[in-house]
Amino acid sequence: MRHALGLDLGTSGVKVVLLDADGHLLGEASEPLTVQRPRAGHSEQDPAQWLAAVDRAVAALRSRASAAHWRSIGALGIAGQMHGAVLLDAAGRVLRPAILWNDGRSQEQCAVLEAREPGTRVITGNRAMAGFTAPKLLWVAEHEPELFDRVARVLLPKDWLVFALTGQASTDCSDAAGTLWLDLARRNWSARMLAACGLDCAQMPALHEGPDVVGTLRVERSAEWGLPDDVRVVAGAGDNAAGAIGVGAVRPGDGFVSLGTSGVLFVVTDGPVANPERGVHSFCHALPGTWHQMAVMLSAASSLDWLAGITGAPAAALVGKLSGSPRPFAPLFLPYLCGERTPHADPDACASFLGLTAGHDRDDLAYAVVEGVGFALADGLAALVETGTPPRRLLALGGGARSDAWLQLLADTLALPIARPAGAEIGPALGAARLAQLGLGQPADAVLRPPPIDREFTPRPAAQVELAPRLDRFRRAYAPLRELAH
Repeated sequence: MRHALGLDLGTSGVKVVLLDADGHLLGEASEPLTVQRPRAGHSEQDPAQWLAAVDRAVAALRSRASAAHWRSIGALGIAGQMHGAVLLDAAGRVLRPAILWNDGRSQEQCAVLEAREPGTRVITGNRAMAGFTAPKLLWVAEHEPELFDRVARVLLPKDWLVFALTGQASTDCSDAAGTLWLDLARRNWSARMLAACGLDCAQMPALHEGPDVVGTLRVERSAEWGLPDDVRVVAGAGDNAAGAIGVGAVRPGDGFVSLGTSGVLFVVTDGPVANPERGVHSFCHALPGTWHQMAVMLSAASSLDWLAGITGAPAAALVGKLSGSPRPFAPLFLPYLCGERTPHADPDACASFLGLTAGHDRDDLAYAVVEGVGFALADGLAALVETGTPPRRLLALGGGARSDAWLQLLADTLALPIARPAGAEIGPALGAARLAQLGLGQPADAVLRPPPIDREFTPRPAAQVELAPRLDRFRRAYAPLRELAH
């Protein structure tokens, strides 16, 4: 059997991994990305920047791999940041920078969309939020009408990469579910939702399931990358669904928590269960016949990166000084640096430190940020529990999962055991490679196995007692601080 490449197009970087036919990790490489914020609340990237970073990451991985392993690659899977809007003209040219998932400019258009199509929440399983793709197109239609008239195709970020690498306009159901144009139960485009945005199905990419082969790598790209000329490319998955594939979260009740740029609680379901009023995301999974729910916060590890930029200390150093024990007298931190999704659905929410004194130091601030992210995830967990999909145990993914202290505090806050799998930070790229393995015809039972566990964290009753009043203050602070901030 042949080897597989997995690629993850994140917000802050691109990661690529190489798996052998037995699923062993043979190598990885990454390249950073930057986000442009031309105005307050705006978040954009140039798709050409993505492709250039992919080329560099692949070249770096190739330099570390043996020639025999490299020539054995037979398939590529791509995972990526969800909800972004890449707009193409009739010649396939990019019309403007991609509007990203954490862009809040289209909040007003959310109300417009739900007014135009009152069945939005029933059809899609989700409430309209500024981060989703559909409101972005309404914003473009209103503010850039001449450009909107030239839109021949709308692609999600990872699907633009697939298009650039294969010439095929495709997507998968997990990523498509985050557009607000997908009929969640039918796993098909909704003509009603598209019409509400002035679009039609001809402007959408072809729909597939994650392991479906959608094309082969362009000959010129294969030659540039030093690969065989028959490398298959599968439809791939949205980043969180790919992360679930990477850790074997494919059965109802399986779940994980991701501490990446954003924070995610993810639980697999066997049907399209929804709770849009509480900002729960209900999406298709990357495998046929499966769905999942997510509670999403917009600033998780990025909150720590923000503090690192402010204080001049590396994020790893900030979190490295924490013990995992509660600090009852530390300030509280509301981590709404880019607005918030679950449960507030509020792109205008602002971050705050509450209770700062001259006696607090940098370590107290770092603790407050880590704790605040955990408290926001606790709000998300409460919304999931209301929906009837409580996880039994969570696997931990993302860069933040490297921190023992953070995961212990999170287990205490959520009152759930948390297990860190080996290679937790690789998540989505590993899942993309596994989808590529399925595209090569490997059996699902062999590919979708859970990874070995590096360490487990169990809730500590004494810590939960100390955290409870702080969580209560955190929850009571949101509404009055939001009012004062605006």
